[in-house]
Amino acid sequence: MSLELSTPLRGLKGIGPKHADELAARGLRSVEDLLFHLPFRYEDRSRFLPIASLAPGLRATIRGRVRTAVLRRTRARGLTIFEAVVEDDTGSIRVLFFNQPYLRTAMPPGREVILHGEATLARSGRTGLVLQGPQFETLSDADQEAIHTGRVVPIYPKLPGLSSRAIRRLMHSVLQALPGGIADPLPAGLSSERGFLPRRQALSLAHFPPPDADLQALNEFRSPFHRRLIFEEFFFLQLGFALSRRDRDARPSEPGLRVDDGVRARLRAALPFHLTGAQRKALKEIAGDLMSGRPMNRLLQGDVGCGKTVVALLATLLVVENRHQTAFMAPTEILAEQHHRSFLRMLQGTGHPVGLLTSGVTGAARRQVLAGLRSGSIPILVGTHALLEEEVQFQSLRLAIIDEQHRFGVAQRARLRAKGARTDVLVMTATPIPRSLALTVYGDLDLSVIDELPPGRRPVKTVVRGEETRAAVYAFLREQVVKGRQAYVVYPLVEETGRDDLKAAVEMHGKLSRQVFPDLAIGLLHGRLKAEERDAVMSGFASGRLPILVATTVIEVGIDVPNATLMLVEQAERFGLSQLHQLRGRVGRGADESYCVLMAGAQTGDEARRRLEIMAGTGDGFAIAREDLRMRGPGEFLGTRQSGLPDLRIGDILRDHDILEDARRAAFACAATLAAAPQRRDLVRHLEGRWAGRLGLIQVG
Repeated sequence: MSLELSTPLRGLKGIGPKHADELAARGLRSVEDLLFHLPFRYEDRSRFLPIASLAPGLRATIRGRVRTAVLRRTRARGLTIFEAVVEDDTGSIRVLFFNQPYLRTAMPPGREVILHGEATLARSGRTGLVLQGPQFETLSDADQEAIHTGRVVPIYPKLPGLSSRAIRRLMHSVLQALPGGIADPLPAGLSSERGFLPRRQALSLAHFPPPDADLQALNEFRSPFHRRLIFEEFFFLQLGFALSRRDRDARPSEPGLRVDDGVRARLRAALPFHLTGAQRKALKEIAGDLMSGRPMNRLLQGDVGCGKTVVALLATLLVVENRHQTAFMAPTEILAEQHHRSFLRMLQGTGHPVGLLTSGVTGAARRQVLAGLRSGSIPILVGTHALLEEEVQFQSLRLAIIDEQHRFGVAQRARLRAKGARTDVLVMTATPIPRSLALTVYGDLDLSVIDELPPGRRPVKTVVRGEETRAAVYAFLREQVVKGRQAYVVYPLVEETGRDDLKAAVEMHGKLSRQVFPDLAIGLLHGRLKAEERDAVMSGFASGRLPILVATTVIEVGIDVPNATLMLVEQAERFGLSQLHQLRGRVGRGADESYCVLMAGAQTGDEARRRLEIMAGTGDGFAIAREDLRMRGPGEFLGTRQSGLPDLRIGDILRDHDILEDARRAAFACAATLAAAPQRRDLVRHLEGRWAGRLGLIQVG
């Protein structure tokens, strides 16, 4: 039977209705989906060893003839043992299979077979070597192609109801039934320039490599077949971004914002300090977007404490000076309140009101903010997810700023943008994202990077300590307080005891207050406090009345108390690298030397210990982000709430960053020259077929 790439898997031989539903749940619905389920590993089973050379523990491939074969039923209910003796010119070996009675017919005496497995010593009083449950191939037909042994064999990731052997058999039958001349979606020029194989051939060889294939290149996904398929995947991902950006730029531009000497003077007046060179560069890029009249879609990233918020505030002021409104959305109430206080302080001389909207703002205060937004009397709004509610309506929203954007999904960002007739978007992150990841997840955004810290920021000395040093750590904390400094004590989730982070922090607060530092005032901060209680705690800590603040990870971002010089992280092995770096960023904001003490539990594993060593060894957020991405992978690195991570079938943004860069250049060049011709329709059709519903791309084509 002849197949097409679009043929549904349901109904194929070997795939019943239940299997089809299970595969569909994994995103495998068509023959094309199945063929892009590539092996994750390859084994060379092509070299036959003489049976006489086998030894215990040696994994090998042998070729021989069945001398004897018998199926035995055991006393155990339902258990059968098929036992054969296979011989070659050098010797013989016993072969055992459990519960495979069909082998009595498939492997009769005289049948030639290929076996691959590990030789072990016989048991139960028997002597000699045995192969137990090996991979096997019977050669009843001289023209039959071996697919499980006797070649470089593909090993597949598991699929519901299908073993790797069954997947291998299914792939082989599908490839045999697939026409030789399937359409190649890549533009011909790109393939010829790079010497790519045709798509059909690349797919076939990626599943069943030729005898002379480089095994290391196969297992590293660097073979010519892999590189061609990876390029194709990245090319269409980046083409989607390129067409999205081109279509966005092609929309009728509106008058850009005006920047004259008066506006520049008011911007300078709002700054109590000079910007760094990196801040000036980022602000120039953002202002250029706002003045151009084209919609802005920009990602601003930088290390902890680099001054992203100041740049965002100046962009906000530029918008407000042009009689438009800005919405600033933060992931937590504590962070939103912190930004609100900072904005009020820095803009107090400008006469521009700043509103706050969170779930904690209710009653008359909420109605006043909503009315001010509709009338335009509140030009700047800071808040949380509450900004997305339907009743929140702006008179003239021009700029939407999303802080810690990886905590918001694509749909949420789109909902905020839709609250303005023509809204520019600036998303920010304090988790530096390696370029390869930024190009994959935010390929349709322009990128601004602040890679320079403000002058005076001193490196935070970071050490790892164990439970046996707790008394000394507490003594050091007291020493800092005696000097007039302040300290954070942060507690994570304690999973083994079933307690949540709030209970753990409350218990720690009680212990420190009653037993360790009974003479010191200690604050407690967590996300479930009422707004007025949080304000009181933060005010007490910011003013110095509370020298110690016990907190959950709500202080991870945004809290700015320059007098705090010590961050004590309890059970630090439970945190990821980026989160530890964010926590460490709460200290070192003043002129005094600051410290971060990572308390490691007794059961800290090797990987967790490695994370803590990385933290102690560097303060470079970009280096930490690269390590974090390498250790955790893109999905976990971005967080479970990030819904924009593309569903890559073959490509790996770390391993294949060079192919990604090449594919991006080719895709953007293609988008720039592509006319409304049949080729464009074909490319867009393939693009939408591959990525529709998976990426959140703006519709193109």
